[in-house]
Order: sequence, then structure tokens, then C-alpha cells
Amino acid sequence: SVEMSKCQSVMSSSALRALIRKKSHGIENTSGLAAGYQQANVVILHKSLADDFEAFCHANPSPLPLLYRSQPGEWGCPPLAADADIRVDCPQYCVFKDGLLVSRVSSLMSYSGQLQDMVSFYLGCSFSFERTLRKAGVPVRNGETGKEGFCQCPMVVTMRPVPEEKLDLVVQITHLTPLAHGGPIHIGDPAVLGIQDLSRPEYGDPVALGPGDVPAFWACGATGVEAVQSCKPPLAFTHSPGCMFVTDRQDSSVFASTSTPEPDQCPLTFSISQQPLHFSVASKAVVQSIRDLEKIIGEDPGERGIRALFVQDELLRSCLSLSHSSSVLITTGFPTHYTHNPPEETDGPPGAIAIAATLQALQKEVAIVTDHRALEMNQRIMEDAVKKGVIKTAVPLLSYQGNSPDSALYFLCHNGDHKKPRFDHLVAIERSGRASDGNYYNMRGVNIKHLVDPIDDLFTTASTIPGISTTGIGDGGNELGMGKVKEAVREHMPNGSLIACDVAADFAITAGVSNWGGYGMACALYILSLCPIHQRYLHKGLGQPHPPTQDQHQAWAASLPSVAKEEEMLSILVQHGVRSGKTGTLGMEVDGLTFHPTHSDLIRKLRDRTSQRK
Repeated sequence: SVEMSKCQSVMSSSALRALIRKKSHGIENTSGLAAGYQQANVVILHKSLADDFEAFCHANPSPLPLLYRSQPGEWGCPPLAADADIRVDCPQYCVFKDGLLVSRVSSLMSYSGQLQDMVSFYLGCSFSFERTLRKAGVPVRNGETGKEGFCQCPMVVTMRPVPEEKLDLVVQITHLTPLAHGGPIHIGDPAVLGIQDLSRPEYGDPVALGPGDVPAFWACGATGVEAVQSCKPPLAFTHSPGCMFVTDRQDSSVFASTSTPEPDQCPLTFSISQQPLHFSVASKAVVQSIRDLEKIIGEDPGERGIRALFVQDELLRSCLSLSHSSSVLITTGFPTHYTHNPPEETDGPPGAIAIAATLQALQKEVAIVTDHRALEMNQRIMEDAVKKGVIKTAVPLLSYQGNSPDSALYFLCHNGDHKKPRFDHLVAIERSGRASDGNYYNMRGVNIKHLVDPIDDLFTTASTIPGISTTGIGDGGNELGMGKVKEAVREHMPNGSLIACDVAADFAITAGVSNWGGYGMACALYILSLCPIHQRYLHKGLGQPHPPTQDQHQAWAASLPSVAKEEEMLSILVQHGVRSGKTGTLGMEVDGLTFHPTHSDLIRKLRDRTSQRK
């Protein structure tokens, strides 16, 4: 009855265990019962498997946070509960033989002989933070579902619908509960985890999403059941789903801290994709660092008025998306000097190389696509950049002419199959962007379409392919991707109504000089690589979280833009006849601003802010 349920929710843990032992009150699920007490998943294995399973738990603390390991034949668990008896203290148990579920029983007393040689593992349970979520005003509805590999096995996840406006609160509360699975390992489309149908969970009952809800997924202790089924022991037991062991520990004990978390331990969530729906997570401290980078790259010494195009957190969200990516396509090249050969300018290529260098260091696949007429020159520039140490490894260079209606689809996807994209993120930096009339204009309003290949088509096609995100970096609004802010360009920029790029990217990063946007992106990716909260989320909570090795750290740091590398890169461009954008000067300047002190000082500012996160 409802009245009995209310009584059970407020009774002590020991009283609830006593009631469960009687097996006469129809308790079928412990969620919400003995409120305030920590609950545990249970796995019972033969002692010969115990060391391997414990190592498996330590290697995967998100799904399998180990609270206690018993001695062989030990029914109790003194650190967790007084006078406990694991043979009867769960409402229901699963019995496995050779990895197959053969029965569900309410008591293990009949197996007491076999249990003498078996070890009980008590694993943290997310039921332990549900009361805190309810107190914070978050409706708690959950179901265990899907799978993400002692033995290798799939990871089981629990889905909870969360109102989007409460995502930060939920992530912050659960992040502080490492002994109850910690924060979510994915927020967004279940298909990203390989879950095709939320209405058919493998454990528990389906949970429906309400209006405004976002599906959030936590690692689940039912992973222990998968481990049992995977390694196929002759005999094993687990709790039945939802039928946990209730400990005497206050659920506050699962929280890493009861005080206000430090910025390094306070996660924030950000939407990084709508198709598929995908959110990412980073610490408050890291978010502030990247916002500081965004402010630095937004300096406007050329007084172009680019602040009118600024959208907060575009750098952050773009880099979060890039961090989740595995293969990135970069494009650059703005042939503004149409009377010179080559017509390219010095803004764009240095920033593209800086982004590529850091992506390479982070083990991403990277390629650059550019105009066919400039391919040979760019190959020579790339070779020189490698020789001079600007970038460690040459980036493959591609061209795209768009010879048929489906050329872009076949360029972006294997065999033109939108379910098999070659790239998951496209980045345009200081790349000529198509205006609403189909032409390409420099800032003076001169049409340079005859010098530009239709790389814009890749971005418009990418917008129709789930799983490919796009970023545009610009400093005037006529660059590819800046169509996202085209209304501001038309209103605030000189010749804006004519030159504004009409092709929008998912993220539009505005910088005083586009190269600076590339430098800022490289630094932001480096900062994210050092954020434990983001890295745990990026790896879906699997594996033991480790700081980067010294070699990794050195490789990442060495990839960052520096005054010496960027001066060398600019020198290479000048040697190949590439000129400054604003003045046409063949010398050490970009957009009419000399490398020293303007560009060198800004690079130092970026590096100084980045080094504070080491």
C-alpha cells in the first residue's frame, strides 16, 4: 500500500533489512526505501575469480565502484552494515550457471555450502544519490538500458530523463558521488552509445522522456551482471535488478565533499550538437580559462569593429566538439590579392597549421582541403613547415572542385553513405565564403569567385549529415562559416550587405585576426586535454582516470603555437610570395599588423593563460 511504502521509505536501514529477511512484505524494489542510506549492487563469485574481478572493478570505477570485498564464506560486511547476512538481505537474487541466468530466488540460504568458497562484492549504486536529486527539485525517473567491453564485457548504463535547465545541477550533484557511479558518462542521443531503442531496456522498465527532457546516462552496477555472464563461472550470484543491499552508511558518505566544490571540481554542461543531440562537460575552471582565451583572440587592434559579431562560448563549444571528434577536415585560403600571383594572404594558413599540429598531438586524424590551383604551393609550404619544426608531421592536402551534384556527399562520406562519414568535424579558418548572390567577395567588395573552389558545398552538405559538426573562424564576416552571424555582418561591417557569407557553420568564432582564432583553438584543446572531468566524460567513464604521461604532456605542449614557430611560419609564407591581407605587403605582417609586437604579444598572452592550467 501507499502507506506501507511511506513507512518503508523513512525506516532505518537495519529495520528495512529485517523486513526484507522476513520475505513477507512484497518488497520488490529498494529504490526510494530507507531514504538517506547508501545502497549497493552485489556480485558473488568463487574465490578463484575474486582477485581478477577486484582488478576489473579498480580498472573501471565508474560502473563498478567497489565498496567492500568479503572474505570467502563471509556473510556480513562490517564496514557497511552491522549484523548483515548477504544470503537473505536482498529482496531477490539472480542465480547464474556457466554465465546463464537459471533462476531468481528470494534467498541464498540453500546455497550456504557453496557460498563457503565464494566472495561477495558490494558495489556503489546510483540509488544513493537519487534522494539528493529529488531534494534539489530534479524528478527522478530511470531505467537501465543499453550497452557500451576479470573479462571484457559491455557496460550497462542507466538512463534518467533530465530537464535541460537542470543539467548543470544534476551533473554537479552526481559528480560528487564517485562511490555511486559519479557523473553521467553521456548526455544526449542514445544512439551515440549504440542504444537504438530506449523503449526496450535490457534491465528494468522503460522510462519515457517528457517535454524538455534530455536523456542522461550513468554507468550502472548491472555491469557486474554482464561480467558474470561474460566470464561464465560455473556458479555465481548477483542482486536482481532494483533489489539492492541496503547498507548502514548515510548516503552523504558517497559524496566526495559536502562543501561547495572548487572550480576544478564543478562540472558545467554545454550543447555541442543537435543532430544527433549531444552535450559535453568540462570543469568550471577550464570553462573560464577558455573564455579568457576567447576574450584575448577577440582583441581588435585593427579597429574593424568585430566585437559586433562576437557570440559567447563559440570557441568553447567548438573545441568541446573537436575533443569528441576523431577525424577533422580543415580548410583555409583567401585569394584577396587577385592581381598578384599567388593571390593568397598571410592570414589563415598559420592558424590552420596551428590547429592541425595540436589535433595531431591529440591523436586525431587531420586533413586540409584547399583550392586546386593552390595545391602545389601549399604542398611546398607544408614541406617547409615540417622542415622548420612548425608542425611535426605533414598534413595530407586535398582539393575539391564539386564536379557533380553529389560530389560533396561522396567527398565527405565513404561511398556517399551518410552513415559512414570520413570526417566528424570541418573547420574553416579565413576561408573565402560564398555570399547570398553566389559570389565571393574580399573586404573591398571585389568579386574573386574565379579564384575560389566551391568548398562551401562541403559545409552545406555536412549540415544534412548527422554526426558532422562545422566551425568557421573569421575576422570580417565574409569568411566561410560566418553565415551564422550574417545579420550582424550586414548591419555592422563595411560593405556587409554585399560581402556577408551566407553559409553558416555550427560554431562561428570571431577573432581580431583569424590566425588568432586558430591559435586560441589549439590552446583551448590543450586545456581540455588536461581537464579530468572532461576526459572522464570523453572516455565514457571507462578505465581508471590517469593524468597524461610526461611524454604525452610534452608532445601536447610542444604542439602549441609559440612566437618562434609562428614567426617561422610567417617567414615561410613570405618566401612563397604570400602577402599581408590588408596592405598587400610582402613582409612580416598579417592584416596590416606587423608580427612584432602585435602578433607576438598576443601569442604570449595566449600561452601565458594556457600555462596557468598545467
